[in-house]
Amino acid sequence: MTTEFDLGRLLSERGGERYELHARYVNHQLPRMLRTIGFDKVYERAEGAYFWDAEGNDYLDMLAGFGVMGLGRHHPVVRRALHDVLDAQLADLTRFDCPPLPGLLAERLLAHSPHLDRVFFSNSGTEAVETALKFARYATGRPRVLYCVHAFHGLTTGSLSVNGEEGFRDGFAPLLPDTAVPLGDLDALARELAQGDVAALIVEPIQGKGVHEAPAGYLRAAQDLLRRHKALLIADEVQTGLGRTGDFYAFQHADGVEPDLVCVAKALSGGYVPVGATLGKEWIFKKVYSSMDRVLVHSASFGSNAQAMAAGLAVLSVMENEQIVAGARATGEQLKERLSALVDRYELLADVRGRGLMIGIEFGRPTSWKLRSRWTMLQAARKGLFAQMVVVPLLHRHRILTQVSGDHLEVIKLIPPLIIGQREVDRFVDAFTAVMDDAHDGGLMWDFGKTLVRQAVGSR
Repeated sequence: MTTEFDLGRLLSERGGERYELHARYVNHQLPRMLRTIGFDKVYERAEGAYFWDAEGNDYLDMLAGFGVMGLGRHHPVVRRALHDVLDAQLADLTRFDCPPLPGLLAERLLAHSPHLDRVFFSNSGTEAVETALKFARYATGRPRVLYCVHAFHGLTTGSLSVNGEEGFRDGFAPLLPDTAVPLGDLDALARELAQGDVAALIVEPIQGKGVHEAPAGYLRAAQDLLRRHKALLIADEVQTGLGRTGDFYAFQHADGVEPDLVCVAKALSGGYVPVGATLGKEWIFKKVYSSMDRVLVHSASFGSNAQAMAAGLAVLSVMENEQIVAGARATGEQLKERLSALVDRYELLADVRGRGLMIGIEFGRPTSWKLRSRWTMLQAARKGLFAQMVVVPLLHRHRILTQVSGDHLEVIKLIPPLIIGQREVDRFVDAFTAVMDDAHDGGLMWDFGKTLVRQAVGSR
């Protein structure tokens, strides 16, 4: 006897087992980590920039699913588009036709990228990067790709080869031929290019780890160097693209920069259907797909599926109609200005940086003896613990979800939904101020810090 599948009933009956199910069948370290830092919350629903728990308490989302939820959760226009595409019962993924939605989405994306000509659709940011790496190597006939120290471009084997965080790379060698160069170091770039085997430099215009922006003039100068040596510039805009930094792409903040390949994903999905896109110049695509024999030389089984394309089209429509990019720029400037004003007030606060709604808050060694001794205790146990001490009370006391910007970093990264406004800015700044007041007054934060120290030492 079979019964009809009932998702609501399944969630009602077994949703409470979520952490136990993950511990037993998925990544067993995830629930362990969440419980250790007190992040093992149970969220019942979400809308816009907020979550709600079973008791009806709201939580402000300043993380946006690592940037996926650019329009917030469950935007009505994106939801309607997905209902419409499902109801249309399209003949999708036949593989032997040319459906309209991929062409329409490519057209809309390229309208924001006038120096680029074609698009390849995949399923994620790391796949968009993989595509760019393959295309660059084939188009140039060269094996080596340069990347920047502290870069993050994904975790599949190719994109891992250009990942600047050793913790992610450990144990997965051998990878593709690659070389790291410091972000902003043109001399290092020139030395590598002189060897004649470099296919491309891949770079995040603003690095996600630590929120470090390429120095003024670097991208343009790097582009000139690359072109002189017949190598390509790949802009990884997976997190920074689609309005995150106050322009459609982060590279557009630099005059005269026109990357040969651009990778996007995350926010293009509307938070619903995974999608990645690699935009590139005509000659690169024509070299890769040089004949009918090579028509499927690079493809993706679920790439260009109707649901993902509909979501992407709806996202771009919302961005244009609701002036999302301009809003992100204005709100980001206000948030950054108000946080920057606190640097002189708190000796533990070292810097506030970023563009648009991608903001890094960095903590540093205080000057007073009492705070300095506590800071030293945390640093001796594990660098990054103070930033975690700030993240936890923001969630527990103020119901605001944030993240530490990278392992062993004293930086909090803010990448909220691009739809936030004055209300959310006020709530975050007020909460952050209260947490910093507590830290400087020697409050409960430091008791939690001692717990983190014991856990950090015990995990070694």
